[in-house]
Amino acid sequence: MATTYPSDLSTVSFETVTGTATEVCKRLKAGDDDQVVALTLAHGNPKLAQALAQAVALIAPLVLATLGKQEKDAIAKIVDALVPSIPLPLHLIHEAQMNAEARTAVLESGEWLTASQLSKLAGFSGQNASAQPNKWKREGRIFAIRQGGSDYYPGYALDADAGYRPIKGLAPVLARFGDALDEWDIATWFASVNSFLGGRTPMDLLRSQPGQVLAAAEDEIAGVQHG
Repeated sequence: MATTYPSDLSTVSFETVTGTATEVCKRLKAGDDDQVVALTLAHGNPKLAQALAQAVALIAPLVLATLGKQEKDAIAKIVDALVPSIPLPLHLIHEAQMNAEARTAVLESGEWLTASQLSKLAGFSGQNASAQPNKWKREGRIFAIRQGGSDYYPGYALDADAGYRPIKGLAPVLARFGDALDEWDIATWFASVNSFLGGRTPMDLLRSQPGQVLAAAEDEIAGVQHG
């Protein structure tokens, strides 16, 4: 059965009445209360009845306050549900779409490895084998993008001839970028055609022409700083 409360619980008042059944009935008949809550005691005594009445008098205001708060919270939730959500500005939606498309292109541009996969490829074993790629990242020898709660390392940044360690030419490029670009920006730059490199992508030339890639990074940073 559904339970309803008065629209304004702050107007509710109460009093406690103790005595025998006959005494209480007389008191109630003389009053004009809307509702009565009765608590009967079998084998009780006046002192115990009075103590229980005092306990009820102390608890009742807390109950009313709690019910009042629950009622206000329920009304607030209903209002929130009825009020339309504030729509995102169109330029933010467009920006989010562009970022999503750029990240999708980055993920599709090459192989991306988890720390575990990279460690296995590089021949690391043991309980802490997966920690080695993260150590390389902290040292600035490689970077990783964060996707779905995991780090992914670029396969094109690994030197197969050196046991799948980071290509040596990558560290100077990452150092030049510093904090000017985040990991996704760096990944996007490596995967994008670059006019400084004659329409090639930095990731394609990182192994064969690391000096040119570094020069392109210098050009990129100069554009960021003066853009």
